[in-house]
Amino acid sequence: MQRLEAAKVVAGFSIDRVEDAVPLAKALLAGGISVVELTLRTEAGMAAIKKISEGVPDMLLGVGTILTPDQARQVKADGADFGVSPGLNRNVIRAAQAAGLPFAPGIVTPSELEAALECGCRFVKFFPAEAAGGIPYLRSISAPYAHLGVKFFPLGGLNAKNMVNYLLEKNVPAIGGSWIVKPDLVALKAWDQITARAAEVCQIAAAT
Repeated sequence: MQRLEAAKVVAGFSIDRVEDAVPLAKALLAGGISVVELTLRTEAGMAAIKKISEGVPDMLLGVGTILTPDQARQVKADGADFGVSPGLNRNVIRAAQAAGLPFAPGIVTPSELEAALECGCRFVKFFPAEAAGGIPYLRSISAPYAHLGVKFFPLGGLNAKNMVNYLLEKNVPAIGGSWIVKPDLVALKAWDQITARAAEVCQIAAAT
């Protein structure tokens, strides 16, 4: 949590080619982004975890789109530092906890938040943030649980223009977004451009 609060911004991305994993992570790190969420949405995703874990040890490696207990166990074994999911699955939460993987389930309703709390989660992914109603909605659903110290990790629809508003919320230690890593730049291996985009985002975050 301390690393997330210090970083403020988490770059989310999928990997199509395993060989791009380390150069991409290094490009983001060079721009100041020290936390990523690598999503398991491609066949290369699982193999990319080990590559980044071993090749870029200074990066706090989060893995997203964890949908099954087996995935939770495997990403921990492959070197993931934390995991997140788009929704709340109690079996996945239990598997992550048993494996020692810090885990943030996805929530978007008070009922889902209470289910997460029941499972012992005090750090949750607020997804899809903007589509659900953005900051006004987050304030509404979080208010009854503020005394429990719940922290929210918003993703979905965030960008360079609205990220600051989320970071100003006391219960938001960090935000995540996929706009930083453009797939076409990865395809072109334009690592310098990705570094520049990361630096711009970090500069915006530093103002909060």
